[in-house]
Formats: sequence, structure tokens, C-alpha cells
Amino acid sequence: MSSVGMEESAVANAAQGSDSATAGYGGFWRRAVAYVIDIVLTQIVAIMVVVPLSFSLGVVTANSVSPEQAELMGGGVGMIVGVLIQWIYFTVMEASGLQATIGKRALGMKVTGSDGQRIGFGKANGRYWGKIISALVFFVGFLMIAFTQRKQGLHDVMAGTLVLKR
Repeated sequence: MSSVGMEESAVANAAQGSDSATAGYGGFWRRAVAYVIDIVLTQIVAIMVVVPLSFSLGVVTANSVSPEQAELMGGGVGMIVGVLIQWIYFTVMEASGLQATIGKRALGMKVTGSDGQRIGFGKANGRYWGKIISALVFFVGFLMIAFTQRKQGLHDVMAGTLVLKR
């Protein structure tokens, strides 16, 4: 059996699980709902971090910069902190023993390598940053999920990952 055939067999076994009714790949709509859950959660955390941080920044710089500059700095800090929170959340959760974010877990999915095994931090990191490329041209990289056989987005193909139903 070729290595591709063995890989497909391993993924099929991983996707089967104990209940054949739940076997398979995480499809577009299930993944979209999971993503909304995750974004809501990360935005709540970001707001809890950014508001006091921006307030403190405003107090410290009140006499040294114009209100427009302070607003610009606060927006920049908010953007950077928001990206960092999402990056850490998605990367750590998908590389963890859970193999899923809270949203994916709630909808019965997990992230694996193309061999059906748990992914490490590096692959989860590549998957996260690949989502930017998936979004670049009218989100076509995400829309691929609805049309590919293994329900992979561009970021999944680039990182060599799958999203499987548990």
C-alpha cells in the first residue's frame, strides 16, 4: 500500500470514531458556527484586557500627546492585543490534548494532521496564520471548505490539517 493510501486509511479510521453517524469531516456551516463562538469568546477576553490597558495608556500620555494621537495609540494597542489573544487561543487550543477550540469542541469537532493524529504547536501556528491568506481574496480560502472532498480550507491545505467530527 502506498504512503498516500496508508494516510487515507489512517484518516478514515480517525474519522470513523465509535459512531458511524458522526464519522467524517467538519463541514462549512458547523465550522462557521464554531468560529463565531470562538470569536465572541476571544473578543470578550480582548475587551477585558484592552479597556483597562487603553485607559492606563490614556492616563500616562494625557499631557504629552493630542487626543487624536492617544486615540490612534489606543486603537493600535487594541488591535495588537486582539490579534495576540486570538493567535494564542487558536494555536494553543488546537495543539492541546483537546485538539479543538471551545467552539469546535461544542460542535463536536477536532483538528488533526492529515494523518488523523494530534498536531503540534508549529502546525497549529501555521494553520492560524494561514487563515489570513484564506481571507485575502473574498474569503475564498474559507469557502473552499464547502466544496473540497475533505472539507479543507486553504489554511488547512497549507498546514496539512483536517477538521474531523468527534
